[in-house]
Amino acid sequence: MDLNQVTVPSTNVAASAEFYRRLGLRQIVETSDDYARFECPDGEATFSLHRVDRPPAGSGVVVYFECDDLDERVAQLKAAGLRFDSDPEDKRWLWREAYLRDPDGNSICLFRAGKNRRYPPWRVDTVSSSTFPER
Repeated sequence: MDLNQVTVPSTNVAASAEFYRRLGLRQIVETSDDYARFECPDGEATFSLHRVDRPPAGSGVVVYFECDDLDERVAQLKAAGLRFDSDPEDKRWLWREAYLRDPDGNSICLFRAGKNRRYPPWRVDTVSSSTFPER
């Protein structure tokens, strides 16, 4: 199994699409004002937006995008006019993270974790390699 895409709700797909293009995603699908899909600049995962009448209640969606050049990327995005809720900061779980919000209030975390993204020191290996062989 592999993650194909994440889709987040948007009350204004055009405005949100502009925001995600400014983050560096490449738009590959647009269907009027109801849907937009993007490729991430690295890897094979995609990301999409779908129109809703109102955003979900509660804390909403948090989307994580990993950036090898996190500090430089945040500085560039700030210079381009994007507002961040928090600057890059080292976290106790061994990630460096910065947060901002898209036009619908969905929380976006730009982060750098390296090998700790999948292999933190406290990783629990519950599946034997004979059950799911490596690719």
